[in-house]
Amino acid sequence: MLTNIDGIIFDMDGTLIDSMWVWPGLDDRYMEKYGLRQPEGFHEIIEGMSCEEVADYFLESFPNLTCSREEMIEEWIDMAYEAYTTQVTLKKGVLNFIRKMKKAGKKIGIATSNAKSLVDDTLRALQVSHLFDVVRTAGEVQAGKPAPDVYLLVARELGIRPDRCLVFEDVPMGILAGKNAGMRVCAVADDFSLLQLEKKKELADYFIQDFRDIEQETYEILTENLLDGRKYR
Repeated sequence: MLTNIDGIIFDMDGTLIDSMWVWPGLDDRYMEKYGLRQPEGFHEIIEGMSCEEVADYFLESFPNLTCSREEMIEEWIDMAYEAYTTQVTLKKGVLNFIRKMKKAGKKIGIATSNAKSLVDDTLRALQVSHLFDVVRTAGEVQAGKPAPDVYLLVARELGIRPDRCLVFEDVPMGILAGKNAGMRVCAVADDFSLLQLEKKKELADYFIQDFRDIEQETYEILTENLLDGRKYR
């Protein structure tokens, strides 16, 4: 049933955890604080970027900002910290799915665009840090998503060939990152990317509404479909 897949790699925000709702309000507060105006298509522009790349984008787009890249990222982390460590929850069904994959002998990793300190503290707050063999961020590689760098780094540290990894992602740039890494990708529904649903389905190899699709009575059939290369829509 789990043939040809040795590693499961999760994006974090919108895929592993329900957290995308945090950022629109945070962006609005930050923009208001510094008298900035969001460019048209702002969220699409920064989609998949590492924190460092987003900070560089801000510094290039808003020359009146006088802070450094590091100061900007630190402020964003401070603004998001309470929500991430006290309000963010795991996506439905994902905990049981991970436990089943580990029981089946699969290696589990995270490849995220978020900041490493916020990622680590969030996983600790959710009491799931021990479930992941490797946790890496796009800030630790040369380029953020849709470049494959962070996924290839996680696969390498898991000791698994890219073509034997299954990625779970919630946005198009992340899906492309997994595909560019030579991995199979399952798109996960998320309210924040609802308008991108058809694009996600088109780019990904598979699509699930949430991880309960795998967890419940269709678990064996769906997992076989995912891991044996048949599409599930």
